[in-house]
Amino acid sequence: MKSGFVAIFGKPNAGKSTLLNALVGEKLAIVSHKSQTTRHRIRAFLNGDGYQVIFSDTPGIIDPEYKLHEKMMQAVRGALEDADLALLLVDLREAPEVAHAVFEPLKLRVPAFVVLNKTDQVSAETVRQAEAFFADKPYCKAVLAVSALRKENLEALTAKIIDMLPEGNPFFPEDELTDLPTRFFTAELVREKIFELFEQEIPYHATVLVAEFKELPHLVRIKADIIVQRESQKAILLGGKGVMIKKLGTEARTSIESFLGRKVYLELFVKVRPKWRDNELHLREYGYN
Repeated sequence: MKSGFVAIFGKPNAGKSTLLNALVGEKLAIVSHKSQTTRHRIRAFLNGDGYQVIFSDTPGIIDPEYKLHEKMMQAVRGALEDADLALLLVDLREAPEVAHAVFEPLKLRVPAFVVLNKTDQVSAETVRQAEAFFADKPYCKAVLAVSALRKENLEALTAKIIDMLPEGNPFFPEDELTDLPTRFFTAELVREKIFELFEQEIPYHATVLVAEFKELPHLVRIKADIIVQRESQKAILLGGKGVMIKKLGTEARTSIESFLGRKVYLELFVKVRPKWRDNELHLREYGYN
């Protein structure tokens, strides 16, 4: 039996969450074309005949500007500490030197695969140049090119990951996909819709807290608070005559029902908490520990 922890690192928008979802075959991490969508470390389990891989999706590596960013980078450091293998994800649309500048300071103590992502969006020559660039880097055990979005070459990546795992018993029951509670994913699915429906600063100034989650005989009743920093942001989320909050609620409810496989009654409330992203007490309340 083989089992171990595999952490995915990279810049914002490199495709880490898309890769995680593709590797485990389930949507556990929310995705968006906007950067900094992932704020937490999300663990997902891939169980097979003779192996268990515990993947960690991590926030994109950035220079913190406020306490929320610091919490996000703490999640990255936590994943670094217990990883048996690192996947260093590269966006092939960018120069390889950009990713290298992020990977080198990590000072990895475990083997690392450089995973070149988005092969479907660049030329074969771009892929070859990136492979040559990373091949001789001290932190690079192997280079693999994939398209997480199109699920191309993921079988080869998975096989190499399993080959690198240490021997040991599973850390989690084999019928589980994650160690995070359902409430967490409910909040994340609402936040994903905020990223999809709103522009500019709204997605980055908002977080979601599930205040009530009740499983009733015929449906799941959920009440969630959307936290923003200013009254003007609340007005945008609500929209004229409540149009936008209704649209957000409808789309989020559909996603949550698909995730839970049950009918959902969802109520959303928008609350203003000035400067919550820099308030330690608020951050802890909202799950950024």
